[in-house]
Amino acid sequence: MARTRTWVSIALAGALGASLAGCSSTGGKRAEDARKEASAQGRAAVNTPRWTFAMVTHSGDGDTFWDIVQNGAKQAAVKDNINFLYSHNAEAQQQAQLVDAAVDKRVDGIIVTLAKPDAMKAAVARAEKAGIPVITVNSGSEQSKAFGALTHIGQDETIAGEAVGDELNKRGRKKALCILHEQGNVGHEQRCAGVKKTFHGTVQDLYVQGTSMPDVQSSIGAKLQADKSIDSVVTLGAPYADTAVKAKKDAGSDAEVDTFDLNAKVAAELKDGTLGFAVDQQPYLQGYEAVDLLWLYKYNADVLGGGKPVLTGPQIITKDQAAALEEYTKRGTR
Repeated sequence: MARTRTWVSIALAGALGASLAGCSSTGGKRAEDARKEASAQGRAAVNTPRWTFAMVTHSGDGDTFWDIVQNGAKQAAVKDNINFLYSHNAEAQQQAQLVDAAVDKRVDGIIVTLAKPDAMKAAVARAEKAGIPVITVNSGSEQSKAFGALTHIGQDETIAGEAVGDELNKRGRKKALCILHEQGNVGHEQRCAGVKKTFHGTVQDLYVQGTSMPDVQSSIGAKLQADKSIDSVVTLGAPYADTAVKAKKDAGSDAEVDTFDLNAKVAAELKDGTLGFAVDQQPYLQGYEAVDLLWLYKYNADVLGGGKPVLTGPQIITKDQAAALEEYTKRGTR
């Protein structure tokens, strides 16, 4: 997967470099200097039309993960001279309506998540019928191609779960609790299923009300108090990791808390040993690449992936790597 990311970066850099060189009388260094200057000053690095791209996600309010996705998308939008629109709703029907609204606005491209794909199918089909290119990100990799999207950008959730199972095995864990904070999210189900596939111990799923952190904390705490044999708690989102740590303390449990996703708090708690490890899917890259790939499609009819998802993860982050990534999490890019 690291090789996939490397070739994606090379391809994008090459395409951008070629377009800039074509606009420069001397090419090469002058074009590169102009790109760097434009980026530093928050100006577009290309002279293509000012297209409008809409991103519609299944995020709830206050989710730091999606702040990082937006940071990546906005940075690419500045570079690519894109008018970037962002909207979100945790309820699938409302999210579909937001996609419909973007179609009605006749935007030039749509980026969408498919956490609950059945509810999104008709809206994506409507965009396709209107001739609006669609890229899916983060969730719904299995449905993306069938729905008519150009490509999918994100991590394979089953593979990510399998990586967690392997890491738990290395740590000698025997019984894990997988915390699902959003019922009906296919990606979350795939993560826990992946853990079960490779983990040599046992895994129990625990569904919690993710919109209420007190409920999440009390539910995890009650489970840990009732079953002292649980030696690992796996949360599926960075904001829930710290809540699980609090629940562990309340229950007097010795279980290790591990999590999917990374933010500044998670990086700090990895660094001081409060958390065991995190699975990073690089949300900044998901937002950045989605905008950049739509721009490449509009500009040059380029499509990456060859019919397969463009993978941005998983990467296991432990205490050893946390210090190096901490400055990036503080600025909102990891």
